[in-house]
Amino acid sequence: MNNKLRKILISATIAGIYAALTLAFMPISFGPVNFRISEALTLLPFFSPYAVAGVTVGCLISNLLSPYGILDMIFGTLATFIAAALTYYIGKSNLKFKRLLAPLPPVIVNAVVVGILINLTLLKGPSGGVTSISLNKEALLSTMFMVGLGEFIVCYFVGLPLIWGLEKNKRIREYL
Repeated sequence: MNNKLRKILISATIAGIYAALTLAFMPISFGPVNFRISEALTLLPFFSPYAVAGVTVGCLISNLLSPYGILDMIFGTLATFIAAALTYYIGKSNLKFKRLLAPLPPVIVNAVVVGILINLTLLKGPSGGVTSISLNKEALLSTMFMVGLGEFIVCYFVGLPLIWGLEKNKRIREYL
């Protein structure tokens, strides 16, 4: 199998696993208090740039069923892309504690972006169309904290062991 096809297949596999995990755990994957288990996969770019595409596409597929609609499809997916890209750059860096730093981008980016997204209120006009969007500022910091906490738990207690396990498994790392 040529290298380009292998990269596409691995990205597609990551996307599929991400979407399957998100949807399998759907009751805890969306909302202000969420533990999106699939977010542990946002640490895979630590090893490979094409894992960025995999988690991004997986997030987009998952967000098709999000209760936050098109906003989550756009901004939630963008948050995952940014977090995965930053994790990739941490993996390629010479930072001393880069393995411990790798989960931080998903935690911080999602806390901010998804925290804001969850607190947006769509105001509908008489015809049913959206007339304006406002932010629930009173709940914003607590929502950001709760999203960040869920992300922290998933990325550090599932994602970090995943990185350590993959580092020790040379055969799997060859694919990444």
